[in-house]
Amino acid sequence: MDTREAIANRIKGLCKERGITVNKLCSISAVPQATVKSILNGESQNPGTVTIKKLCDGLEITLGEFFSTPEFDALEQEIK
Repeated sequence: MDTREAIANRIKGLCKERGITVNKLCSISAVPQATVKSILNGESQNPGTVTIKKLCDGLEITLGEFFSTPEFDALEQEIK
């Protein structure tokens, strides 16, 4: 798994936990649907921190809470 996949999985999981659709997340976080869909489909090469922060605001969590999961901790270093 790479970082982009981990981010997509985390967004999907948080939506499921909260019982909201991805479209609802887009509305409450003011992030365009096209942006979120490109992240979820793995098309976005580098989902920006500002975008992730807006999604976190919509989900009412911090960036720290977003990234504080075993999935992110297990990611291999990308620079070798």
